[in-house]
Amino acid sequence: MSLSDNPDIPRLDPWSRLRVHTSARIGLGRVGDGLPTRQLLEFQMAHARARDSVHMPFDASMVGGSIADLDLPVITVQSRAANRAEYLQRPDYGRKLAPQSETDLLDAANSAGANSSPDVVFILADGLSARAIHENGADMVRQTLALLGRDWSIGPIVLAHQARVALGDEIASRLQAKISVMLIGERPGLSSADSLGAYLTYAPKPGCSNAQRNCISNIRPAGFPVDDAAQKLVYLMNTARKSSISGVNLKDNFSPSLADASR
Repeated sequence: MSLSDNPDIPRLDPWSRLRVHTSARIGLGRVGDGLPTRQLLEFQMAHARARDSVHMPFDASMVGGSIADLDLPVITVQSRAANRAEYLQRPDYGRKLAPQSETDLLDAANSAGANSSPDVVFILADGLSARAIHENGADMVRQTLALLGRDWSIGPIVLAHQARVALGDEIASRLQAKISVMLIGERPGLSSADSLGAYLTYAPKPGCSNAQRNCISNIRPAGFPVDDAAQKLVYLMNTARKSSISGVNLKDNFSPSLADASR
């Protein structure tokens, strides 16, 4: 008989019933003044995974390949942070485009012709967890586009290296997009190294504050599932476009039953 099949386990360990419902570390026990060996090793493994997610290189080629069938232009850009160490030490560099990337985006906008002012531009950025984008970014874009109405004009998909959230304002303003959606890896926790955040901004431009954004957080299979997050994002996008607002002025009253009504 395994431990999980032992009917005495709930009696011997009353925390076991609660652990079924959460990935949080609760009731870990102790040996003297420390953790039991198994729990200590699990903690160290989770910590290592979180650190790996922060330092994992962003594989833009892989992400671009996974969305190639969407038939949308893909542009790869770089923030002013030249490498991961500089990105972590200088957050302000992650909010500004490298000069060459500024030129590339302006060239893309100028060559777009009649579609030079798209309704929305999607940005997939490494942030603090490239793993989150690798595992959830393409699926989030795909499901969001499938739910959007045909009256939305979609700009190029931008893949951003060494990016902070505010880099989306610089990108979208140069592409003259009315709305930006920044999909970015969130700061990894000890049980959520693959957590993706979606930041929506209406009328994005350099200098926008976080109060002007709407955020959907913890997008991942064990958190807020991608299909649910995509429905909420589409609701916010449609509401933002109708009302010409986002952030604290846009009341988030989303429920699945409202998703179709917002279109």
